[in-house]
Amino acid sequence: MEQLEFIVKSHCPVFTVIMSNGSYHQAGGFALSTTAWILCIISMGLPQWRVWYFNEPKISYPSVAFVGVWKVCIYHHDNSSNIKMCHQYSYHDKFIPLEIRVSQHLLLITNILWLIGKVATTVALRNVYMGRQEENVIYNAFSTSAILNIIASSFVFLTVLCNYFSIVNKEGIGFPPSFHIPFYPHSQKVGIAMGVAFLAAILFLCSGLIFISYTFPLSSQVFPNT
Repeated sequence: MEQLEFIVKSHCPVFTVIMSNGSYHQAGGFALSTTAWILCIISMGLPQWRVWYFNEPKISYPSVAFVGVWKVCIYHHDNSSNIKMCHQYSYHDKFIPLEIRVSQHLLLITNILWLIGKVATTVALRNVYMGRQEENVIYNAFSTSAILNIIASSFVFLTVLCNYFSIVNKEGIGFPPSFHIPFYPHSQKVGIAMGVAFLAAILFLCSGLIFISYTFPLSSQVFPNT
């Protein structure tokens, strides 16, 4: 164990300084926040937010459709082939329902909030690494990142709720006739993208709670002589 500690201290000075200043939890929060952002990006790219199933006798209708936040993918199944067609939403599409429009804006704002929070966390960790005794700067940077991550968590969670209640209420979408998708599916269920987004919301919240729990190390505080 002592050899392992010596190797870590000799080869990872940044890690050693952060550990000695009591900010290793915040470094973990930074990792959680980054993981949450990656999961958020993945969920934005996946079309499987709402999975629609069809039992239509018409050959022109698909068997399955994945309704995502940014695109819809249609799957035609038959005995000999499996055809996939995806349609990317555009800003001028009139058929996109309100819950998808709201989801798009919430996820975009989430990315902006994470970027600002990342800058604040980097500033705080840099000050810890440099050994600067700027208590207010470090605390305010961690607090700013905490608030932004918690807001990002609420935005992603709200996006999940909007799409989930659309499934529960069995709401339809008036896709253009060229898509060959009925207004209502025979049945619909939650897709994997919604689960990925929910996990991202949890990680954003955890990172925010970690950042907000920062306390300035007692060893770095200056007490008056008595």
